[in-house]
Amino acid sequence: MQTLILDSKEENIAKCARYIARGGVVAFPTETVYGLGADAFNADAVKEIFRVKGRPSDNPLIVHVCSARGIREVAENISPLAEKLISEFMPGALTLVLKKKKGLPDCVTAGLDTVGVRMPSNSVCREFLRACGVPICAPSANTSTKPSPTCAQHVYDDLYGKIPYVLDGGECEIGLESTILDVSGAAPRLLRAGGISKEALEKACGCSIEVVAGNTVALCPGMKYKHYSPKAEVLFSAYYGGMSERIAEVYDTLVLSGKRPVILCADFNAEKYGERKMYKMGADYRAYARLLFASLRRADAENYDTVLAEGVPSDGIGAAIINRLVKSSGGKII
Repeated sequence: MQTLILDSKEENIAKCARYIARGGVVAFPTETVYGLGADAFNADAVKEIFRVKGRPSDNPLIVHVCSARGIREVAENISPLAEKLISEFMPGALTLVLKKKKGLPDCVTAGLDTVGVRMPSNSVCREFLRACGVPICAPSANTSTKPSPTCAQHVYDDLYGKIPYVLDGGECEIGLESTILDVSGAAPRLLRAGGISKEALEKACGCSIEVVAGNTVALCPGMKYKHYSPKAEVLFSAYYGGMSERIAEVYDTLVLSGKRPVILCADFNAEKYGERKMYKMGADYRAYARLLFASLRRADAENYDTVLAEGVPSDGIGAAIINRLVKSSGGKII
């Protein structure tokens, strides 16, 4: 199969939607990362997503819709709190876990009685979802375990020959996956940090939110399995005053042992590393988040064998960055 990157003009969006209607799988942009989508009510098409990615079947998918009505096609018993969050944060980088509606195939939810649903804000994505006319379930459009794709070329590099179309919407605005909040029970629970901060959600909910650190059952994507990992070994630092000095020390030790490390650092810390190889990650932590997965992929392309990543504060988008660094490094902190 030949894989084509299609620009986001109307006829190409329509072409991708028609392929979805025939039971196919295509990649499409969102504001977070690129998704690999299929009709959520077509079990055979959903199973093709798992095959293409090499994704474990007990790892649930997120359903993408373009309206509040779409949420009600896949979920039921939507609480007043969920309604408030939908109103306040959607469209946007928030996934709500709700009670699953009968008729949605079990393969979408990995057998759970709940479903994750979100309404992306990316304009190309929204046009694509409207053209499809059905809820679209999608994980990130990459080979399982690899860093998530934040541009069409990343998808092409991973999935060439496995899917026919990659709908190109440019670089993703956020660059990390959506926040996942479980509102299916008595109290909200944060299953995955992402583009919407815990602080913003707590303000909207009017209560503190429990953070679910891990589980033997994958309650949402990214919870149980290895994720976001390049070929290079990833090490990251805790965020503290001596962080830059410690990273420089580890870098020099690695070089002496014959390794090829590269440092991921905020622009304002770059001068602390002198002539050491580094990727500048932007002027703020939103930029760091947007560039993280692309930088991990770049390290592989440029044949670095170790990535040394600066830590970040744990509030706001920092919680999502730390989550991805923990996953990509296997928790290797320096």
